[in-house]
Amino acid sequence: MIRVFGIKNCDTMKKAFAWLDQQGVTYEFVDYKKAGVVEQHIDQWCQQAGWEKLLNTRGLMWRKIDASEKEPLNEATARHLMVQYPSTIKRPVVDTGKGLLVGFVKSEFEALK
Repeated sequence: MIRVFGIKNCDTMKKAFAWLDQQGVTYEFVDYKKAGVVEQHIDQWCQQAGWEKLLNTRGLMWRKIDASEKEPLNEATARHLMVQYPSTIKRPVVDTGKGLLVGFVKSEFEALK
């Protein structure tokens, strides 16, 4: 079963949902803002994709975080921030059972069909 992690009202998530639905891909959605982000997932995702790919430094939440919380920006800081502020996780995170997709990239999602 494909599990899609993200935040329901995110525009990127809406694009991913639309694509998955149009392609008839069956998936389970986990809203990690409501369900909470388990540190176990963050550790696994960082191992699979790398913290640099997971950390969303372009979003509104990132800009709201005080600079002192972001320094030094390394794996430990990034993990802490992603647990503390789930909106700093790039969306969607798709666990295919065989690998991890981070962000909505159509060409990468093609493998889900």
